[in-house]
Amino acid sequence: MGEFNSFGKMLMVFGVVMLFIGFFITYAGKIFPIGRLPGDIFVRKGNFTFYFPIVTSIILSIILTILLNFLGRR
Repeated sequence: MGEFNSFGKMLMVFGVVMLFIGFFITYAGKIFPIGRLPGDIFVRKGNFTFYFPIVTSIILSIILTILLNFLGRR
């Protein structure tokens, strides 16, 4: 029974994290210019559109690296 108890807690934490990520993705674009930073590549020519958020990817990678390193050290 203890295995299911810990699994249930893990699923609840995962659900809360997913809820936070969904809220952040939905509403953070209006507050922070995520995905529209200087350095992101955006090309539009006729019917062709190319978008590559390189600076946004680098910043998110740095933030996630710091966060995961902080959470991983117990």
